[in-house]
Amino acid sequence: MDIVDALDARHGTTCFVGAGGKKTTMAALAARLERAVVTATVRIPIFDGWVADVVVTETPQTAIDTASTWPLGVVPVQERPDRYRGYDPETVADLADIEHPILVKADGARMREFKAPSDREPQLPSTASTVVPIASAHVVGEPLTADIVHRVDEVAAITGLDPGDEIRPRDVAAVLASDQGGLKDVPANATAVPLLNMVDDKGLETSARAVAEAIHDRVDVPRVVLAEMRSDDPLVAVV
Repeated sequence: MDIVDALDARHGTTCFVGAGGKKTTMAALAARLERAVVTATVRIPIFDGWVADVVVTETPQTAIDTASTWPLGVVPVQERPDRYRGYDPETVADLADIEHPILVKADGARMREFKAPSDREPQLPSTASTVVPIASAHVVGEPLTADIVHRVDEVAAITGLDPGDEIRPRDVAAVLASDQGGLKDVPANATAVPLLNMVDDKGLETSARAVAEAIHDRVDVPRVVLAEMRSDDPLVAVV
């Protein structure tokens, strides 16, 4: 099994939520997929460096149908010099019938490594086939603070932690496996595949495996993926 199959991203619409490597994961998959489409339903930093072309258009279907270079990015507008705006989820849902794998950034994390969603997140298209909730393995053992966690209060509400408390494997699992966390608003027909990213040494692999086992204790998911998305061979383990 490679990272593409581990994340069920070879076909359909794969959406990425959480924190700790959404864009890195999308880039790694786009490079390994045939004729991938990269887009977002939320703001996304400029990603021209890891796709062959970005088309700014209100009609993404037309851009995809006429494309000749891949992977292809499609966005509705460049909002600032450093970021694009995403489409509404309904527009992305309308792309579900195309014969290309679609990779979608579906929430934001402000460069943090762990998060829980706000009441306005995630922005998932109804046709999502796979949802990948992400957290960085680096957060285990760290304090629950805004330095590494986006939306500290929401994480505290799910885990029972107080701000400043040490984040344990079971706390990361609680958020990734919660219907108010990583599994929030996942469409009924979609598969959820949690991802622990930044697993770059044996100690972090041990922590990530503990998170994975705790996820399986809480919720029925087919697998939990451990990866280092910056590596040439990103897949560390499948639990």
